[in-house]
Amino acid sequence: MKLVAPLTAFGRDDLAMAGGKGANLGELVRSAFPVPDGFVVTTHAYDLVAQGRDTRAYFEQAELPGDLRQAIADAYAALGGGPVAVRSSATAEDLPGAAFAGQQDTYLNVVGEPALLDAVRRCWGSLWTDRAIAYRAKLAIDESEVRIAVVVQSMVEAETAGVMFTANPVTGDRTQLVIDASSGLGEAVVSGLVTPDHYVIGPSGPAGFTPGRREVVIRGTAGGGVTRESGAATPAEPLPAAVLDELAGLGRQVAAHFGRPQDIEWAYAGGRVHLLQARPMTALPPPPVGRLNPIQRRISSVLLEYLPERPYPIDMTTWVPYGPAGLMGKVTASFGMHGVFSGFLREEDGVVYQLVPPKPHPGAAALLAPFRLVARARKYDPARWTQDPRFRAYLAAIEELAARDLTSMSWERLTAVPRQALALVEPVADLRVDYLPGTGLALLRLLLAVKLLGRGRLFGDLLHGARTRTSDANQALERLAAHARRTGALDADPMPADFAGELREFLAEYGHRETASPILVTPPTWADAPETVLSLIRVLAAEPPAPKEADDALERLLRHPLLRSRGGRARMRRWVEAARAGIAFREDSHFYFMMPQPVLRRSLLELGRRLRGAGVLQQPEDVFHLRLEELESIKDVATLTAEEAERLRETVRARAAKREELSGVRLIDPALVFPARETGDALIAGSPASGGVATGPVRVIREPAEFVKLGSGDVLVCPYTNPSWTPLFQQAAAVVVDTGGAGSHAAIVAREYGIPAVMGTGKGTSVLEDGQVVTVNGNAGTVTRAT
Repeated sequence: MKLVAPLTAFGRDDLAMAGGKGANLGELVRSAFPVPDGFVVTTHAYDLVAQGRDTRAYFEQAELPGDLRQAIADAYAALGGGPVAVRSSATAEDLPGAAFAGQQDTYLNVVGEPALLDAVRRCWGSLWTDRAIAYRAKLAIDESEVRIAVVVQSMVEAETAGVMFTANPVTGDRTQLVIDASSGLGEAVVSGLVTPDHYVIGPSGPAGFTPGRREVVIRGTAGGGVTRESGAATPAEPLPAAVLDELAGLGRQVAAHFGRPQDIEWAYAGGRVHLLQARPMTALPPPPVGRLNPIQRRISSVLLEYLPERPYPIDMTTWVPYGPAGLMGKVTASFGMHGVFSGFLREEDGVVYQLVPPKPHPGAAALLAPFRLVARARKYDPARWTQDPRFRAYLAAIEELAARDLTSMSWERLTAVPRQALALVEPVADLRVDYLPGTGLALLRLLLAVKLLGRGRLFGDLLHGARTRTSDANQALERLAAHARRTGALDADPMPADFAGELREFLAEYGHRETASPILVTPPTWADAPETVLSLIRVLAAEPPAPKEADDALERLLRHPLLRSRGGRARMRRWVEAARAGIAFREDSHFYFMMPQPVLRRSLLELGRRLRGAGVLQQPEDVFHLRLEELESIKDVATLTAEEAERLRETVRARAAKREELSGVRLIDPALVFPARETGDALIAGSPASGGVATGPVRVIREPAEFVKLGSGDVLVCPYTNPSWTPLFQQAAAVVVDTGGAGSHAAIVAREYGIPAVMGTGKGTSVLEDGQVVTVNGNAGTVTRAT
């Protein structure tokens, strides 16, 4: 058992003994990178002293055993004595997703054996500061598994030092390096005490330079420790071109060696470049995707609306490829268009980190697509799709699977349920392939007809009036709200039995509706989160909805001079009804298509509960960090070996940390999907989606938990919408959405309710503020300050 060993003894696989920093530095030394000599006081030494204690005060007072003191003294002497840098190296730091930058202590220019021993103890103690404990808790890192080593290196009295990123941390461009530098020790740059010189290095050389201010210069003192002095008198000289070239070359080599972009601390002294640390870059934006064409922007706007949160690994192996996105990919492929809804999410370390706009391309079958469309449109009438035997068989299969008792199943039977649930969606895909052509042709026929009659602006209004499962759900919510308004049921504790019974019936019928996204399995459904439904009821119960004006669009159209004949009027009515039936098919097929999702989600959470019972997971939802094939590879949770359980725990921990790291990183820059528009005096602008003008106070609603914030007459500002949000439209004066377009769900429902809507603003939720009174112009697609 090694208590102290030279850096050359360690490599990237020695995390448990040398900690993250020590393992990475050892790997660099062994690969002949210019790293100062040093040694590691290993985690075994920490265990020897810690003896199960976990308070900082203990380590600052503890005496080191004699053999450990001697080992450190011998290693220090072998290093030549003199000034050294002493840095903590915890087993959970400098890993992908958990950099721990600044969480533990570093001591520079430590001189002499007593000072070195004191610095080692203080590094150990820094593992138990409030900030370090809180950081680990945020990343769900088990305290009992965290240990700490200490790295001791010969001190480099730098003339210039700083940090280097081997990818651009702002744009995510992997072809650029970014170097920050300032006079003296690099601590001034790392801790943010100075505005450093800033270099951007492109593939062919320097691509940008911004001089720093050198507010402070940190230098070592003769007796140990450091001093801070004003940098005002320090000449601001850029790094020589040769040094920049050497740094860039070393940075690219280190990134290639570790296989990922690196955050590197460096120093320049005596004509030499030294690498002091290297860790994976964290919170790095995805690489730029370049300019998008109109088709890519249109598809991406739909995907952004469907992805209000980052998919988990279980999403990527279940509902993403098999749910609505996979279904629409199959539909478009059946007509010869490939790559529309596939391969649009990229993963890193098992976690989704980027949305890549699809690039659809036609196949040979596209030549025959028009003929297939017409043939299917003639054969399959969207008004009669629920009479199709495939649909009735689908409902029966759903009912049978949903009735199974998952809790009583063996592990083997339970792990088979997710695939069974996913297999159920196949018939709905086939139904959409067959019935959507009739929908498309009915809409196209009506659009051409009204345009030829000079009444094109009536097209959207003519589509209103079709009964859908969404309108059924909204009416049921209105009845619950009226009940609550009449009896005060929402404020009673316990909830009155009659109201609770009606709520149960509602959830039994509509509880499979998604709260956040139709293409993810991890967010809860209405039944999983009944508080979302209660929030909607509370909003609607606040006051009775305003009566809707009768829809007279069809009657206005029928007054056209060319539609005076009985036959012409009857034909136009049939065409309008056919278009409405098509809209209803699109809405209702989605409603039924989501029915397997709750069964899938329940089976996954039951697997998670059993893994928690086996000590593998801390909570059932942690199962979302695993992939379906990883769950299926477990033969029986009851017979998991300690090694298998530890491997699963580490996989979940690493992916959870990576997900937390990316929490502030967008899957794609919204400005690429929704390019900036000329706004004039408008606060924001987007796509006109529902006509009209309305004024009211802004209410930003970012998630279903905030539904209750909306008041009657408020302007609803949100990042996305789905059918779960539509009851809010009864109370809102207007709707402003970051994502989506004129054909999105929010736009269609806004038109039905007759309220202005602006879609695809890209930044409405970040620019507009609660209470701000604005005017929404749904005709122009603008939001302005109210005057």
